[in-house]
Amino acid sequence: MLNSIFYKIKISATIFLVALFFSCENDIKEIQDFLAEKNLPIGIAKKVYLIHTDSGYVKTKLISPLLHDFSNRTEHPYQEFPKGIEITTYDKFGDSVTLTAKYTKTYAKTQISEVKGNVIITNHKEKSKLFTEQLFWDQNTHYIYTEKPFKLITKTDTLKGVGFESNEDLSKVTMKNFSGIVYINESNKK
Repeated sequence: MLNSIFYKIKISATIFLVALFFSCENDIKEIQDFLAEKNLPIGIAKKVYLIHTDSGYVKTKLISPLLHDFSNRTEHPYQEFPKGIEITTYDKFGDSVTLTAKYTKTYAKTQISEVKGNVIITNHKEKSKLFTEQLFWDQNTHYIYTEKPFKLITKTDTLKGVGFESNEDLSKVTMKNFSGIVYINESNKK
């Protein structure tokens, strides 16, 4: 009698497991929708080291300890670097500009990045540096801007202010509400 009870339990468990196994069919779209609803990334990468080349030349180098990929969002897909980022871009002469920050979010459709937390942009050739706590970077137009306080150090000047716009390499700068000592070369030979 004890054997017949165990036999019935084994049969019931087997039928249950078989039914469960065949009823579990997940469509990839359903999984993506589930992750989007729960605000979970579709992918996570650790110790990211990405090099982008074009015609055999290094154009960009990206380093980050952590990447969250939210490209499963239909409205505003994005990538998030919650533990910081370092991006170095190289021009055709090998000169580089480096951006570092503690947090970055890049929107895939617009290619606009919000960069914040101890943001530093360094133009190595011109020996200039920009320091701020937040800026926005338009990767399509190669343009950066902030409405936050900033400090710009060049070979000859140190300027502080609130509100800053520039191209990526800090060579064409527009500053708002700034102060500092600016050296002007007045040697006009006639």
